[in-house]
Amino acid sequence: AASPGPPSAAVTAGRRPPVTPPPLSSGLGGAAGRLLPLHSRHAARPLRCWKSESTGAMFSRPPLPGEVRRAAATGRSRSRPRGAGGGTVLLPSMLMFGVILASSGLLLMIEKGILAEVKPLPLHPAAGELSRRGGGDEGAPGDLDYQVLQDIRNRTIRAVCGQRAMPRSVWELPAGQRRTVLRHLLVSDKYRFLYCYVPKVACSNWKRILKVLDGALESVDVKLKMDHKSDLVFLGDMKPDEISYRLKNYYKFIFVRNPVERLLSAYRNKFGEIKEYQQRYGVEIVRRYRKNGGNSVGDDVTFSEFLQYLLDEDVERMNEHWMPIYNLCQPCAVRYDFIGSYERLNADASYVLQRVQSPSFIHFPERQSWYKPMTAETLRYYLCNTQRRLIKELLPKYILDFSLFGYPLPNITSEYCRQ
Repeated sequence: AASPGPPSAAVTAGRRPPVTPPPLSSGLGGAAGRLLPLHSRHAARPLRCWKSESTGAMFSRPPLPGEVRRAAATGRSRSRPRGAGGGTVLLPSMLMFGVILASSGLLLMIEKGILAEVKPLPLHPAAGELSRRGGGDEGAPGDLDYQVLQDIRNRTIRAVCGQRAMPRSVWELPAGQRRTVLRHLLVSDKYRFLYCYVPKVACSNWKRILKVLDGALESVDVKLKMDHKSDLVFLGDMKPDEISYRLKNYYKFIFVRNPVERLLSAYRNKFGEIKEYQQRYGVEIVRRYRKNGGNSVGDDVTFSEFLQYLLDEDVERMNEHWMPIYNLCQPCAVRYDFIGSYERLNADASYVLQRVQSPSFIHFPERQSWYKPMTAETLRYYLCNTQRRLIKELLPKYILDFSLFGYPLPNITSEYCRQ
């Protein structure tokens, strides 16, 4: 900082020299405490920063004429610096209060995700823009709380995937894992997007939309049994250079769901309604985990037996309907542009359809008449009638689905089950 001395030639000539702020003392007294109030005529001037000799902190504010006069002249200033009400300058205690208040506000903004260190997920459209597709029934996806949730999810994925052992691309994955994710990435070359389908997260309706976009179906409302293989383009069927190009240049999205609800949905659907699964998996599960279960046809598998089977099964050998979402879609190896949720299905789906610029007549299909929605009472019933040991031991296999996508661990406390 400049020492007090006679006015410079620039001052006497009527020109303003560069401002050199006074040094900050360790006690914030003296010159450090005599900060002038900011007047409107100084608001547009560029900020100048200086460093505290005691704390190393950086401060910035517009240069004030009083500081130049204090630094340039000891007793011949033309006017005395005055406060907003004509009084004296701010006291050191007021400065400290302002610094603390500003710091608290900054921490709150960071905690809320308002000041993001990484680029947040793209903003959703306003609620009114969803009406043409029938979306938005769960609330406007542009809600601040939802944006904060998306930002937290985005930060978590970047933090976890930034670890040294995590894959950076699909080519760093072991062959089996790479084959799985490429087999679940569906391609639309016309609309330039990739969709990683997750069974039990509305993937049948998304496949229906892809078929309409490709011209294989006339409407998403056609009541036909879904063929999950025909008229669909899988990224895994392409050459390596074609795969790399699409992963780099296409819009990529997935939809996720609470892991426990997804497992329960798979259990109720596959072992309660689908004979193929009863015969292929149910018979073996009963034989393995039930005494004298050799006569079962596989349609009476209990939820506890199903969870025990998952606990003993190798994750990479699991059926896709209960394989963890992380293993299906590899969110570290594939940088998804958007992660929608089953809990906000219509609103998030409407956003994606607008983002990929699909025709306005295409909307997300209504749920089938036979669909049985998952209720809180249903979830509570199954959780509270299952051995806690099974649930606790199974959680590590699905822990990345909980943590990456922001889902709470299941509540299996005695208090919860007594309600």
